[in-house]
Amino acid sequence: MKISKFEDVECWQEARKLTKMVYSLTSAQAFQRQGFRLMDQITGAAISVMNNVAEGFDSQSNAEFIKFLGYARRSTSEVQTCLYVAQDNEAIAQSQFEMVYQQAEKTRKIIDGFRRYLRTYQLNHKPTSRTGQRANGPTGQRANGPTGQRANGPTGQRA
Repeated sequence: MKISKFEDVECWQEARKLTKMVYSLTSAQAFQRQGFRLMDQITGAAISVMNNVAEGFDSQSNAEFIKFLGYARRSTSEVQTCLYVAQDNEAIAQSQFEMVYQQAEKTRKIIDGFRRYLRTYQLNHKPTSRTGQRANGPTGQRANGPTGQRANGPTGQRA
């Protein structure tokens, strides 16, 4: 599968699932009783994962994309921290905590695998432009392999 838009990036797709799960949690009465601060924090963190993947994808260089994936990674940790606050204040059940926590963990692992792939790609490919700037990829695509597809990540999933 050729990646031509941010919606094609697997970690963005998983971040979207995470965001949907977080919004489902925060719509519950028990969560809303906690006040808007926690709700805004956890939904903002979930949205940030998606936004940073999308922004990094459109950044014009793999180095910038890696940087934005780092921001996305940190936002998954923020979601997980907010889950602890919600659980400690009895706003969510243990089963809800585990389900959303695992989705955040899955998203982070895919982000990590994709970052490793992009770093490896940068190390193995020399700049090809006359100005000495690094070209995106062998076909003009960012970090795609010779067939236009991404390499598998650490979980065997597309990264």
